Amino acid sequence: MSELKLNKSSGVRYLRVDREDAGQRIDNFLLRVLKGVPKSRIYRLLRKGEVRVNKGRIGPPYRLQADDEVRIPPVRQEQEAVPDSGEVPRGLRAQLEQALLYEDDRLIVLNKPSGVAVHGGSGIRFGVIEAFRQMRPHAGGLELVHRLDRETSGCLMLAKRRSALRALHECLREGAVEKKYLALLAGKMPRGSIPVEAALRKQQLQGGERMVKVADEGKASRTVFRTLERYPGASLVEADIATGRTHQIRVHSAHLGHPVLGDSKYGERDANRRLRQLGLKRLFLHAHSLRLRLPWSEEELVVSAPLSDDLRQVLQRLERDG
Repeated sequence: MSELKLNKSSGVRYLRVDREDAGQRIDNFLLRVLKGVPKSRIYRLLRKGEVRVNKGRIGPPYRLQADDEVRIPPVRQEQEAVPDSGEVPRGLRAQLEQALLYEDDRLIVLNKPSGVAVHGGSGIRFGVIEAFRQMRPHAGGLELVHRLDRETSGCLMLAKRRSALRALHECLREGAVEKKYLALLAGKMPRGSIPVEAALRKQQLQGGERMVKVADEGKASRTVFRTLERYPGASLVEADIATGRTHQIRVHSAHLGHPVLGDSKYGERDANRRLRQLGLKRLFLHAHSLRLRLPWSEEELVVSAPLSDDLRQVLQRLERDG
């Protein structure tokens, strides 16, 4: 993206779309260019024809082409909820550098630590993406490929280029990315594989808290649980998700009657209390591996993220007590 000209009297800007931004929807492009502007305002600009491409009106689904000329009207950009002020703390920078599992000129994969958000907001100054934008200043198109809950650890992908982001999103849509999780569930799970196909629906509670429930009118969701080890009152499972819905593993395991241990939202209070005595102070959910064929090289990438010491120690104590 490059700026062609600015009309100083009217404040109208004209931007030229480059190859990295080609293929992106105009509404998503505007959300990035006009940071801090509410979505409702951006859609109103499109609806009224104030944003134009090649001098013509377009709708939100329009996908930009290389060399398109985009007219951006003057819009007041409010300060973001969490301003990017100052440098990434040294401790967080070191933690994320040590968490790197794979990096090339298009992709970063890291073992995201539990407790680190993937992006800033709600009082969080720096998430993973804000930190890496400072740590990799020459990667101009750095974006999250997917997300992990703040408490969930493990494999997280970041794209360094818009073209890589689009290609990886296509892989995710086609089910060409194999993502597997490790989870410690309450109770004794049956041996073997247990598929769960239960539609999930998100809802917002009055206090703003987001909850997900099994509901017929929700989005189709599938998780396959495979029992790896059984301990007194707990089971270590591998979860293979065919869909990537919000809180999917946590809700599907609770639906089975075996919630993820350490889960304060969907879990069992008594079971969580017992595991806290064994040192479990967080959600026991870890994205432990991913496999995909890199679309730009056809090379197969297989990445594995080791469990953190605190989770391994919990398993050792369970095995000792068993």
